Formats: sequence, C-alpha cells, structure tokens
Amino acid sequence: MSAISQLWEADSIAVIGATERAGALGRKPMDYLLRYGYKGRILPINPKAGEVLGVPAYPSLKDAPGPVDLALIMVSADRVAGAVDDCVAAGVPLAVIASSGFAETGPEGASLQARIVERARAGGLRLIGPNCIGAVSYNSRVLATFSPLFGADEVPFEPGSLAFVSQSGALGFGAASLALQRGLRPGWVVSTGNDADVTVLEVLQELAKDPECQGLLGYLEDVPDIEALKSISASGKPVALLKSGRTEAGGRAAASHTGALATDDRVLDAALRRLGIVRVDDIDELLDVAHAFEFPLRPRGPRVAVVTTSGGSGILAADAVESHGLQLSELTPESKAALSEIVPAFGAVDNPVDITAMVLSDPTLFDRSLDVLIADDTVDIIIACFCVMASSDVQKAVTSLGKAARKGGKPVLVARTGADFLAPDAPAMLREAQLPEYPTPARALRAAAALWQVSQERVPLEAAEAGPDSAPAPAPTATEPELKKLLADAGVRVPEGRLATDRQDAVAAVREVGGRAVLKAVVPGLLHKTEAGGVRLGITEETAAEAYDALIALGGDVLVEELAPEGIEVIVGARSSALGPVLTVGLGGILTEILDDASSRLLPLAPGEAERMIAELKGAAILGGARGSAGSDTAALADLLQRVSELVAGWPDGFELDLNPVRVLPQGVIVLDAAYSTTA
Repeated sequence: MSAISQLWEADSIAVIGATERAGALGRKPMDYLLRYGYKGRILPINPKAGEVLGVPAYPSLKDAPGPVDLALIMVSADRVAGAVDDCVAAGVPLAVIASSGFAETGPEGASLQARIVERARAGGLRLIGPNCIGAVSYNSRVLATFSPLFGADEVPFEPGSLAFVSQSGALGFGAASLALQRGLRPGWVVSTGNDADVTVLEVLQELAKDPECQGLLGYLEDVPDIEALKSISASGKPVALLKSGRTEAGGRAAASHTGALATDDRVLDAALRRLGIVRVDDIDELLDVAHAFEFPLRPRGPRVAVVTTSGGSGILAADAVESHGLQLSELTPESKAALSEIVPAFGAVDNPVDITAMVLSDPTLFDRSLDVLIADDTVDIIIACFCVMASSDVQKAVTSLGKAARKGGKPVLVARTGADFLAPDAPAMLREAQLPEYPTPARALRAAAALWQVSQERVPLEAAEAGPDSAPAPAPTATEPELKKLLADAGVRVPEGRLATDRQDAVAAVREVGGRAVLKAVVPGLLHKTEAGGVRLGITEETAAEAYDALIALGGDVLVEELAPEGIEVIVGARSSALGPVLTVGLGGILTEILDDASSRLLPLAPGEAERMIAELKGAAILGGARGSAGSDTAALADLLQRVSELVAGWPDGFELDLNPVRVLPQGVIVLDAAYSTTA
C-alpha cells in the first residue's frame, strides 16, 4: 500500500495538536471525524488533555497505541519539526502539515521547509503540505482536514467517483462545494499546499489506480513533471487540469522570436493535448468537464448531431461545434428522409434537427427523432437542447434521451436553458438517467469536446532520442554559415552562398549566385542583424564592394547569398523546456508580433503532427492561398518541421535553434537565417 493512499485508506489517524478549544484548527478534524462517522481509530495528541471531545488523548505520539497510518500536524510552525521527528520515530507513513509559516513566507520559511522535508524523507515519512487544508474521502469518511466546508449545517456526503486534487486548499474545497451544489459527487478532495514533498500529480497518479475513480481533476500552480503526466495519461482515466499562470513574465522576445512564441504555457498545452489530458481555463469549465466524466459512455468520434426544441438553441449549438474542434455530422440521406416524416413542416431535418415546441403536445417527437440519430453511423455524440420546459415535459424528454443513450451507446449531453424553478426535479432526473446537463449549448459542446479528447487513443510521449538523421549539437559559438551547413546536411534547403574574403571576392560571390544577392554581417552574438544594419538586399556586382565595406566594419565576416524567391515567411524553432524539447512554427513578420500566431509540440513528433501544427495557425489560410493568391507548399513546410525535429533529437538541455525567417514557396521551402544559443 502506498503511503499517499493513507489519505483515503487510513485505519488510524493521529491529530497532533488536538484540542476542544472552540474555533481552533486542532478541534475541527476531531469534530469532522466524529460527526461524519469515521470508522477507524482517532488518536488525539495533546500533552495537557486527558481526552478531546470524549476521545482519550495522549501526551505524545510515542504514548499512543500503534500503528498510526496518518498524522495531522496542527501545531505552530516552530513545533512542526518536532512533530515530524515524532512521526518518524513512530513509523507513521504519511503526515499532513496544516501549519503555515514556511516557503509561502519567504527565504527563511523556505529554508525551514526544506530542512523538515529532508528529515522526513530520511526517516521514510511522506508529507502533504505544509500550508495545507488537508484531504477528505467521501467513500471511506476519512476527513483529514479543517476546511470550513464540513462545518456547514448541511453538507451532502455521499460516495462519489470524481477526484479533486488542488495545490490551493481554499480553491480546491471551494470547487468541491460548487460541485456538490451542482449535484456532482466527488469521492476524494485533496489539497497539497506548498507541494514541498507529495505533489498534486503524485496524488492524481495514486488515485488513477483506484477502480472506483472515474475522473481526475487537478489545479496546479507550478510547471508539472512530464513523467508524472505520462503516468497519469497511461492510466486511461479521463483527466482535466486547471493550470494558473498562462502569462509569462520573462523577456525572451529580445533574444529569440521562437523563444518568445514557445512559452512554457504553450508547451504545456502541447504536452497535455498529446497526452489526451484536457486543459480548462476556470472552475466553471472544470466542473462542466467533470460532469461529463461522471458517466460511462464515450464517443467513438467527433461528429455531433444536435436535436432541439428551439431554433435559436440549435444555431448556438452548431456555432459551438466548430469552435470546440468537433464536427457537425452530415446525416445520411436515409436519416433525413426518416426525419422528414417525423419533424413538423416548420421544423428542420438538416443537422441541427429542430423538432420545435410541438414536442410539448406530441412527446413522441423526441423518441422517434432520437431513434433515427442513434441509428445513424455518422453520429458519435448527441446534444439535446430544450428551453423553458416545465417538470412534466422535462420528465418526458429525459425518459426519451436516457433510453436513446442506453440503446445506442452514444453519449447524450443536455443543454437545458431555463430557470430551476420551472423544473426543480430536473437535475435529479437527469442524473438518474446519466445525462450530463448544462445551462447553455456552448457549455454542453465544450464538455463534449473534452469527452472526445479523453476518449481518443493516446499516443505515448517518448523522450526524443538521437536517430540516423540527428546530428551533434552545434558549438555555442556556431555562426550562420555553420548552422546552414548543418541544415543542408540534414536535407533542408538553404540559399546558395559563401563567405567573402575581401571586397573583390564579394563581387565575385555575387556573380556566382546570379548577379543579385543578399549580403549579411556574420558577427558572434548579433542575432537581430537587420536592426543593426547588418543586412543588405538586392546587391549587384556594382554595389557589392561598397556593401562589403559597410558590413565588415561591424566586426565579423560577410556572407553572400542568392536572393531567394518571394513567398510566405514563417518562423521555425526548437528549444529545451522544463517538459522536454519543443518544436514551434509561427507565421512570420508582423503576424508574429501582433497575433502571437504559433503552434508548438513536444518532441518527437507523432505521425501527422507537423501537418496539424500548420493547420492550427490562425493564418493557415494565408499559406493556403487567400483571395486568389498562389498557395504555398505546406507539405514542404511539414517536411521541414519533421527534419528539424529529427535533427535536434538528443541535443542536450539548454539549446535553442531559431530559423527566422523561413520562406514557404509555391514549391518548397528555404531557410533564410539561422541562429543558435545555449545555456550550457
């Protein structure tokens, strides 16, 4: 048995700092364990009390009868180290440190926290916290927490299948309270506070092993460990994460465009997408997704059929389908013909299917329409939208929808737009029928998209390793010509050209590349050549000597290259990140600065991943040929992305390769400039 699992499996709990004093943190866990019927042994630790709330107390942990599975440390920060030592001596596998006054207070507190964690690890003790509200299991009634949630007069306390794990205790238990209010059933709520030892992802890993857990939900503040994410993904359980800190304070843009585009947050998005883990933006969205996870049906594809009693709801649902990356199903001709025999003439049989408010007088419209959609193989998910329906009408609709879901094995999500007082029993009816319910079509579609994301086959995210097409990393001082030779050796097209040895050689070099050329200064450390006056365009044999003189004065060499054909400029880059090497492509020029238009993936690329990266760009239509312009060779761009990913495989941490600009031509691509840096 894992030490972490004692949070929900403990048969004995010691409360260090237990007291009867009203309002004290050391009283609340005692109150909750007794109030909610914990079946194991409770061991209050208080040197001055003979008993606490009627439970025999012990002056120290060594005096308490063992074994102790879980200890709650509820004392001031200066006494925590001693309590940890007592836990080690007693062989306690896991302790929750509720006390604050550690890393969250500054360097001195961080130093104290580090020393305590070191002592605990040396003694085989795992720690949750510090600065932690604790944990609760609704299934085993382990309440290792002082959260005020459980002090309310009436708190739903039923077994559940959802796991909420949060670095922030207040936010985690607040989200749990909102889940209960919505009718969701959490089985476990855990906060990890400062994440000094046991982390959010470690707890999720452990909960993923529990066969009763149907959905994993987490709130993170730190960049997560990629190996833990891989493990959670490999469990096959549906996972949704809320990660704060989408903005990046660092100023990488001054050194590298791709460095600025490949932010840690964008890299995390790429990693989660690859691992089949849903990322959400707020608590509402987290709970919406959780509601879809609660029930067992999973879609076989992304194709959606919308059936509605309101034309407006149907339009909103159709809009949301595409915006969430799903597809509006093209119903078969047979389905449309069958629906035309069912739906009133003033309704609609093209998807969305509008059966109109006539359903109020003829409830069979739902039954018959759903039978058609369930039988249609082009439909993977059904979204049912109805508005301002009273209890009796809702009951009829729910009966039809539940029957359809069971019959066809396809998930049915409900958008019920109307006040609760119209149908007070509706939430309970929908839950009984295992139909996730949302107040608007857009929220139902967002949940459906999440359900499809976690239902797809998960491609393992293996570490990028050197292969036959990889090459040793360049020297930290590698120049543009050296980098371009490396690229050319990897099969990447670069401009024809060479270094000029003097002003007359520059004239000869221009002649060699066709009579019109680009001259560049090659100066170590000079990344933004254009801003420094280090690039001269359209140079001829007549102007070559003068251009050479101006560039050589900058203190380096002069590179003479052919003038490349016109095309669409993009940026391609690869760099190290906390999650592993990452590849980024973005539209170049002004679009880079203004639209932040880029797509990133962790390496190695999965099959088809390069093409999907290009398609994700906001400016993908520009590459495809907008307003009658010639299209660009996106297949060649995808090939370049693949070649770069193979080239950098196995390069050591700390590297950054910046190809900017890359010109995408009607046929082929050409890398016009390259820069490399390393922190090693």
